[in-house]
Amino acid sequence: MNRIVVGLFLWAAALAVHAQALDKVGVGDALRVSVFQQPDLATEARVSERGTITMPLIGEVRVAGMSANEAAARIAAELKNGKYLNNPQVTVAVTTLRSRQVNVLGLVARPGRFALDDTSSQLADVIAAAGGISPEGSKIVTVIRDGTPQRVDLFTTAFDLKNGDTVLVDRAPVFYIYGEVARAGAYRIEPGMTVMQAIAAGGGITPRGSERRLVLRRPVGEGKYQESAVGLQHAVKPDDVIYVRESIF
Repeated sequence: MNRIVVGLFLWAAALAVHAQALDKVGVGDALRVSVFQQPDLATEARVSERGTITMPLIGEVRVAGMSANEAAARIAAELKNGKYLNNPQVTVAVTTLRSRQVNVLGLVARPGRFALDDTSSQLADVIAAAGGISPEGSKIVTVIRDGTPQRVDLFTTAFDLKNGDTVLVDRAPVFYIYGEVARAGAYRIEPGMTVMQAIAAGGGITPRGSERRLVLRRPVGEGKYQESAVGLQHAVKPDDVIYVRESIF
């Protein structure tokens, strides 16, 4: 076996050990406990506020803060020490993870804390559990993990959340359009949006307006704007102001 293969093997093994270390049982988690050839000892229980579950014969056993394998070893030791079984073979499976939670803040229907489990660790699933993004909310959300923010496109990226993450749904970037359009106002910017699409969002140009007399005011910082004439295929950016002038004829 060459050095590269050995190195990759050790690296993968280290990652596996690290993942197991992070996979701890917590308060509120639901566990399924099985004892080989002892169906009467099979137990399904939720971890109490004291960090314990109740097992037949041995009563309360503290499992919070342990991995599933560590919890199984603890239960096996209690069964053996109590002289109920000589060599108990115990397995513990986490069926529902309620101890792992994330915060969802900002422009969603129901901000708050949400539990992660095997079926709802995806960012999109948690946003759905929070009632979805409000009409004015952005599809690009911020996930803060260990104090570091990262931007995630909710509809193009599959993103797994972890315990302690905070999801912030900010206001969507908008542009403004006024002048000779049917519905002046502020509108959400869509990816790759052009001035033509922006005009369409505003209901189109009125009979008095001209698509050849378009003015764009773009912020350049410190409260200042740069004004220029634009065409229909010009790209629209956040906080742009589009003015449709009257036709000169």
